[in-house]
Amino acid sequence: MLHLPELRTRSTTLFEQFSTLWGRLDLAGNRHRLSEIEKQLSTPDAWNNPEKLTPVLQEKSMLEGEINRLEALETCRNDVSEWLLLAEEDESAEALESLEEQIIRLEQLIEETEMNLLLSGKEDRFAALLEIHPGAGGTEAQDWAEMLLRMYLRWADTHGYKTEYLDYLDGDEAGIKSVTLRIAGPNAYGLLKGERGIHRLIRISPFDASGRRHTSFASVDVIPDVGQDIKIEIKDTDLRIDVFRSSGPGGQSVNTTSSAVRVTHIPTGIVAQCQNEKSQHHNKDSALQILRGRLYELELRKLEEEKKAQYGAKDAIGFGSQIRTYTLQPYRLVKDHRTNTEVGDVEAVLDGRLDKLLRDYLLYLHGQKTN
Repeated sequence: MLHLPELRTRSTTLFEQFSTLWGRLDLAGNRHRLSEIEKQLSTPDAWNNPEKLTPVLQEKSMLEGEINRLEALETCRNDVSEWLLLAEEDESAEALESLEEQIIRLEQLIEETEMNLLLSGKEDRFAALLEIHPGAGGTEAQDWAEMLLRMYLRWADTHGYKTEYLDYLDGDEAGIKSVTLRIAGPNAYGLLKGERGIHRLIRISPFDASGRRHTSFASVDVIPDVGQDIKIEIKDTDLRIDVFRSSGPGGQSVNTTSSAVRVTHIPTGIVAQCQNEKSQHHNKDSALQILRGRLYELELRKLEEEKKAQYGAKDAIGFGSQIRTYTLQPYRLVKDHRTNTEVGDVEAVLDGRLDKLLRDYLLYLHGQKTN
């Protein structure tokens, strides 16, 4: 049963959160910038060079989404205030239910807006290129890598994100040896960047007839898919391109022709490969796409290391660190070792319900930057 004092307290808390949050937002500025872009697009010669318009149209789309989000937030805050006044005058079940519905909606909008503020990096808006590799341990580790793949696919599907395999190599008996996945959707890289690192699984192995407990490891790497938005200079003379016979899924013609492509960037030693398409040309384009993302990521890490060196930071988070443990035996718990976030519903996490873990990492990262 709903009670007005409790709803009033929740409303007051939300109003305080809204006021603090609203002071960090710039709805008027966004509207002004959108108006400038619309004037620019309405000029007679605006569409003479479509390539130059691409970033402008992207900014326009981003601004429209942000304005719609902020207007919805402001409207919902006013709706909560109005329903609270109605409930104060008429404490009926209908009024209390409507008030609670608006409170829940405002809570969601505030959380979404806070997340959007945390994703303020230029690269956060890009699609994500996610790679998974099993650690030592053969079939056990390869099965764990496939479990992680399923987890990210389920997360993407739940949020309406598009997924595309760029590279896939089956395990010997079960699981996978490696996979590269492109995940496209609003702020895909920004949300998933905290997944980079070593993921550990503790469970009773289904591949051990003795029923012993095993610990498995898999590495996850996440890089931004910068596409053509950011210019990364790659000289042809700096590349070594190898073609080989594909060993991944895709049909007989894929596996019997040398369609797979491996690109090595000689100055850095960075390697990218793709074997998921039948066309060698398409695989080369995809491999270069991955390479651009990795080179961009390398520059981002250099800048971050320079910042940390300036402030004497000792606890840099980087690829290769153990970030999370998924325990299925002797108890059930998922623990993120950076944020100390713990989730008891392991099945839900492995089914793609990662939002709390992703959000807590972004808050943790934001706290590090402001300290």
